[in-house]
Amino acid sequence: MYKILMVDDDLEVLQVNKKFFEEKECKVKVCSDATRAMGIVEEFKPDCILLDVMMPEIDGYTLCRQIRQVTSVPVLFLSGKVSEDDKIEGFEAGGDDYIEKPYSLREVYVRIVANIRRNTSKAAPKKNSMVINLNPFFIDKEKHKFFYEETEIPISNKEYDLLLFLANNEGKEITFEEIGVQLWGSYMETDRRNVMVNVSRLRKKILDQTGVEDLVRTVWSKGYMLVKPKNN
Repeated sequence: MYKILMVDDDLEVLQVNKKFFEEKECKVKVCSDATRAMGIVEEFKPDCILLDVMMPEIDGYTLCRQIRQVTSVPVLFLSGKVSEDDKIEGFEAGGDDYIEKPYSLREVYVRIVANIRRNTSKAAPKKNSMVINLNPFFIDKEKHKFFYEETEIPISNKEYDLLLFLANNEGKEITFEEIGVQLWGSYMETDRRNVMVNVSRLRKKILDQTGVEDLVRTVWSKGYMLVKPKNN
């Protein structure tokens, strides 16, 4: 049984969504006052959190940053704010997914399950191949961290998942659809923008920290490829 917390100032939306997820045998808490949400997070200990963005007093982005101080469980934004800048802000705040309103509750549920399973899998101990060597880059799978030589490059959970997937398929062309399914458990053509936003953020962090700009290469109109840097 998954434990889901939904935070939205629209009571009607909360009740409709709550009924749907309870029919999926989830344990659901709802909160219409974002100022109370942190207390519920710490007491209820949800497996996944759904956040609206536009709320009075505390917006969803700010709340997500507060949540990230106490838990790494998946956070999914459900929002009518759908510009590229809105999505970038959501991912930068620590969100794991960004779903546009209006949405299909069936799709939301599939994404919830995929994110929870992925988060649980990351927490489980791994016994082999704990380091991926992309010299001078390294991915430490046990610590869930990304390094350039001895220096850690801070990246979000979703950016880590993206990087790990590409690294596990080094030198192969990976489509937008394959990335979307890997990161969110399903894919629609509208998800291409989410994939591009996450790749863009990852590239910028790599470039800012190391000066390397071609670790993740674009495969025109198809997707991306990770190419190990050549040693000088």
